[in-house]
Amino acid sequence: MLSRSDLADVPITPAEVVRAVEEAYLAFAAGESDNPRKLSVADPGGSSVSYAMLGRDGRRRVVAMKTSYKFDPGHDRSTKRYYTTITLYDDTTGAPIAMMDCARVGALRTPAVTALLVRETARRGAESALLIGTGTQGRNALPHLLAANPQLRKLMVYGTHPDGLDAVHRHLADAVPHALLEVVDDPYAAAPSADVVLATAGPGTEVALESSHLAPGSVAVLVGYGLAPSTLVDADRVVATSAAQMALTGTDMAGPDGTLRAVDAELPQVLTRTAVARRTEDEKIFVYNSGLVLTDIAVAHALAARAITEGRGVEVPLWD
Repeated sequence: MLSRSDLADVPITPAEVVRAVEEAYLAFAAGESDNPRKLSVADPGGSSVSYAMLGRDGRRRVVAMKTSYKFDPGHDRSTKRYYTTITLYDDTTGAPIAMMDCARVGALRTPAVTALLVRETARRGAESALLIGTGTQGRNALPHLLAANPQLRKLMVYGTHPDGLDAVHRHLADAVPHALLEVVDDPYAAAPSADVVLATAGPGTEVALESSHLAPGSVAVLVGYGLAPSTLVDADRVVATSAAQMALTGTDMAGPDGTLRAVDAELPQVLTRTAVARRTEDEKIFVYNSGLVLTDIAVAHALAARAITEGRGVEVPLWD
């Protein structure tokens, strides 16, 4: 059993996370892994929602089940409860590997996926990025982004929480000490100068960039909130990690007629060059990042292996 505290400081670099996530996508695209559609159940009153996700990583020979449960009756931070777990099984021996908290896994794999999406969609010569939001995803976004896109030299961040802004700076400085980060007061004014926009804000944000705020040739990645539906509706190209998941969870980005814009390419196919992400340098590309459980498995397995080697966690007779 590996708790949140057991995993909190297990060493792993952004580059290692990006590599693990990319390998998971390549295995999936090659038909070596399985990622069935997630199951969900929600309280009719809207106070809770939970998911179950099963996956098989064919290259690592690992099978896993991830669960997530969110209890949010008052829709505020004081009452919100959110728990995720993942259980790993060795598909070569049949033995369980670990049952572990999944908070850090999600905090790492999502920005790693974003980094890959940007690498595949950014125009040639792209060098500037604007980050919107300083929560968990915002704090981890830039180190992973630079691990896959070291050419991005002009970094900007917008946030309303001083502690969050400080955390973004610390995470970036720890990973890339020489990187410079500018805090902007007006994301609408900053967006036209950004080649890449990462929208990682929480649902309470008042920022909603419109398509008109984005520069020609730019990439806008939706991870949380911060983009208006027009950025999807008016996009020249739409790329997603999964078209099916975008259809399920991206309904708030539907156009005025209630229709959700179709996806032009999915990340696994883009990585294997069986689909094209960008066609011209001046296209505006909308990117939707929704995680596949296979990426959770890859990161969880890497963390579990290191944690177990270091003697962390508690061995329990659960399966004896």
